[in-house]
Amino acid sequence: MSIMRNLNSTAVNIPSGSHFTRHTARAIVIKGEEILLLYTARYDDYSLPGGGMDKHETIEQALLRELQEETGAKSLTHITPFGRYEEYRPWYKPDYDNIHIVSDCYVCEICGEFSKPQMEDYEHANGMKPVWISLDKAIAHNQSTLESSEKQGLSLVRELHLLRKIKAELMP
Repeated sequence: MSIMRNLNSTAVNIPSGSHFTRHTARAIVIKGEEILLLYTARYDDYSLPGGGMDKHETIEQALLRELQEETGAKSLTHITPFGRYEEYRPWYKPDYDNIHIVSDCYVCEICGEFSKPQMEDYEHANGMKPVWISLDKAIAHNQSTLESSEKQGLSLVRELHLLRKIKAELMP
């Protein structure tokens, strides 16, 4: 895999204690004025589709698997690197204190038709669904959620930062 450019706005602080690293692949799919995002009712936010890479899985395989599961996309083309976002979060199990999440983001196109998403149980329980939405609306919504809601998930700061980067660099 090629070296990804850093998307963080500030240096990543490594917290004390033990941690493990989870590599993720996140898709940036733009069609006209809209972007394909996941809306999660539990947190009332929008996020890029994607998730953890399985062992021995290529970026292309991980992106396609995650997009099939979360959006029903059947095929991807023109996968190009956008950048890497790194973060540390507290871990909720006793084996580690923190998780180091490395999110590699790729711009890609979806070919053909969509089938029904095959989300995991927790994604269904959280009210996750794929949506095409204007980037400005998603940014404004996430900003409002960050400022006013107690339901925010830990990913909201990352997602808001990434959506702003995408708008600045990829949208006319």
